[in-house]
Order: sequence, then structure tokens, then C-alpha cells
Amino acid sequence: MPFTPFHLGPGVLFKAIGDERFSFMIFGGSQVLMDVEPLVRMIRGDAVLHGASHTVVGAFAVALVSAVIGRPIGNAVLWRRGMGDYPIKWIIAFVSAFIGTYSHIGLDAVMHRDMRPFWPIGSHNSLLGIMPVGTLHLLCLLSGLVGGGVVIIRILRRA
Repeated sequence: MPFTPFHLGPGVLFKAIGDERFSFMIFGGSQVLMDVEPLVRMIRGDAVLHGASHTVVGAFAVALVSAVIGRPIGNAVLWRRGMGDYPIKWIIAFVSAFIGTYSHIGLDAVMHRDMRPFWPIGSHNSLLGIMPVGTLHLLCLLSGLVGGGVVIIRILRRA
């Protein structure tokens, strides 16, 4: 199923680590953009759902688009919420987008047989099955809880 919320767990942890040097909005947007191709392929009934967007090259392109469209959207959201004093800088937009897209293919490669993350260099998926899917989901959930805890503590300390 595209647009899985499990991908957001590591994003919360990245936010906890990066604080103001990481945009969770752009990370989340990159997650959604990564899964546009699988959604279209599901609608069409294709046998292969994870194509070009789920490769190292495709993730690079999706990250560029995510950063370029995510920064103005993210800054507009921050401005409307009264947080315009901390705009998303270009470097933060690109770093957040690249972390988003590459973590996405890493997580998906563990569980989806149709992935070829290293194409066009190779057609193998050396990450497939390195851990059970349930464990992967649990790690994503735990990373979100730990990251969320750190973010909440940081907000409370700043208040």
C-alpha cells in the first residue's frame, strides 16, 4: 500500500537529531512523492509497482522535486502558523528531501520483491529480507516514539 505511515517514524527520529536543521514537512512530502509511481501502477494493475522512482537515480530526482516544491510550501505553512521567523533554508530542504527519498528506498527494499534499488548499475536487491517485515515495522514505530519523545522534551524545555 503506498503512502505507508511507517516511513514517518524514522523521519521523527531524524527531526529529533537534526532539530532545526531538518524539515519533517519536506521529509514527509518526499515520502508521498516517492509513492506516486506505485499508486499509479496499482491503479493500472501493473505487476511491478516499484519502478524508477524506487531506484538510487529515481530517488535523486524525486528528492530534487521534493526540495524545490517543498520549501515554498513548507515556508508558507510555517508563516501561516506564526512560525515564519524560522524559514526552511535551501540546504535544509535538500538534505531533508534526500534523507526522505533514500530512507524510503532503503525501507521498501527490505520488504518489496519487485524493487531494484541499484538499477541501472545492477538489478539485484541485496536488502530484500534482511529482517522480517514485522521487525522492520516495529523499528519504524520505535524510532518514531523515541524521536517524538525527544522532540516533545525539547519543546517543553524551550517553553
